[in-house]
Amino acid sequence: MEKLIQALPKTELHLHIEGTLEPSLMLELSRKHKVNLPYTNVEEIQKAYNFEDLQSFLDLYYLGASVLVDEDDFYQLMWQYLLKCKEQNIVHTEIMFDPQTHTLRGITFETFMTGFTRAIEDAKQQWGQSSLLIMSFLRHLSEQEAIDTLNAAKPFLKHIKIVGLDSSELGNPPEKFATVFKQAKDLGLLCVAHAGEEGPAEYIWQALNLLHVDRIDHGVRSSEDPKLIETLVKLKMPLTVCPLSNTKLCVFDDMKQHNILDLLNQDVLVTVNSDDPSYFGGYLNENYLALHEALGLTQDQLIAIVKNGFTGSFLPAKDKQYWLQEIDKVENLILP
Repeated sequence: MEKLIQALPKTELHLHIEGTLEPSLMLELSRKHKVNLPYTNVEEIQKAYNFEDLQSFLDLYYLGASVLVDEDDFYQLMWQYLLKCKEQNIVHTEIMFDPQTHTLRGITFETFMTGFTRAIEDAKQQWGQSSLLIMSFLRHLSEQEAIDTLNAAKPFLKHIKIVGLDSSELGNPPEKFATVFKQAKDLGLLCVAHAGEEGPAEYIWQALNLLHVDRIDHGVRSSEDPKLIETLVKLKMPLTVCPLSNTKLCVFDDMKQHNILDLLNQDVLVTVNSDDPSYFGGYLNENYLALHEALGLTQDQLIAIVKNGFTGSFLPAKDKQYWLQEIDKVENLILP
């Protein structure tokens, strides 16, 4: 199974670049910029990774992001993740970033966008890495701040194809951001949104009906509403599920309780992703392995979910078709 997971070409559709900040890079950059962290070594940072809920994680996440200051920091952050894509055979990735996490600290759009896009271009040139950027709005802030962020991003829209919605879900329903999502759609941008992670199934309905999203991030609470499941299947609406994240943040107490295979069996277009891998104990391949070990993910289920990743991506149709055929070739080579 491990060999098959590694050999299959894969997508990753739910990945926060700030959540790939490894403890070693966090410490290195904190020393570079003389940022005071309450940690003196990698082990102390890792001990802080026992989260009670989404908010306890976000507190550490924003603290970690404070070490990202100059263009080279953002280049290094993106480059390290893209090297991981190469290592794990992730041939296409759609990467979320949070401008407000940086602009609120006085970092300019030009600083992080130049760092990110330089790394993305280098990876494309060196090994053909395919990447798209998703600009996410922080939902614990106001919609006006999201609108201001969208306006500030306009000079960089040739590099941004998608907008998203993340951060603290409870108490910040999708309906709060209906206007900015309409403005994004009017600019020709695709839309995704976190919904149904800690928030209820109702938030998924709002993301569909009020934000008119093209994809739902997380969405595991959809299983609480049979009518919603019916709708997701009918729309072929992708869910970007993050198993290790869901257990680390106590959405499920144990991986054995995870509902991703139940959703798959109901024909929901589920995909597997790593979310914030540095904080949650594993990148993409580790998420697939965790499902195999805890839920008995079969080879057929693995291939179905990997194919869903391409189907649910924002790749052009011809590229999706190419990779689906490549998956079939790998399957024929490896499976008896």
